[in-house]
Amino acid sequence: MGDANSPVVDVRGLVVRFGEVEAVAGVDLAAYAGHSTALLGRNGAGKSTTMRVLAGVVPPTAGSAVVAGHDVRTHTLAVKQVVGYCPDVGGLIPRATPWEHLQLAARLRRLPAGWEARGRALLERFELGDVAHRVTSGFSHGMGRRLSVVLAALHEPDVLLLDEPFDGVDPIGVEATLEVVHDARVRGACVLVSTHLRELAIEACSTVTVLRGGSRVATVTSGDMAGEEGARAYRALLD
Repeated sequence: MGDANSPVVDVRGLVVRFGEVEAVAGVDLAAYAGHSTALLGRNGAGKSTTMRVLAGVVPPTAGSAVVAGHDVRTHTLAVKQVVGYCPDVGGLIPRATPWEHLQLAARLRRLPAGWEARGRALLERFELGDVAHRVTSGFSHGMGRRLSVVLAALHEPDVLLLDEPFDGVDPIGVEATLEVVHDARVRGACVLVSTHLRELAIEACSTVTVLRGGSRVATVTSGDMAGEEGARAYRALLD
């Protein structure tokens, strides 16, 4: 993924408009191999739109975004090949089981033989082993979020993008997600986690980028966001 001192994810002046709505208004972001970065902010801050751009799902209106050396505008397929993406909503096939989701992901990504063992281990880690052969249409919101994280992590991507992975998830699912983030960092992946939950942002990530109204207002260490002092600093950034 290039020089260790160079960002794996390099976003400069990112702007995304949907008609008259400006969802992202000039965001700059740098994220590195072996590190995890949180995108923290309220609903509507531009977190999910930024993540969609990085996943190659939404094109930028202006500015640039490079992921693992690939421009998201001109090399979209290459970007999708190097990322693992957990979207904020959707992404699951209602009539398919978790195991069928994993089989499809393995085929599309042409994973080598042996992926099944990792898939089963991930399902067990997220306590989805017992429902591996149940269709997802009957899943709770939290179960769907857990499965989305499993699918994002299955192929051990160079860049792991988790958009609101803690939303509606129970403590076991939260702990499993934190373990996935830790494991990805240890093997040298670049991890980005978007969330509106400050405490989980600082637990999952070493760096926190705060977004407000589609713009970046600060990038600080997780320590700067911790405790009562961090809570006050965060509220001040959002005011």
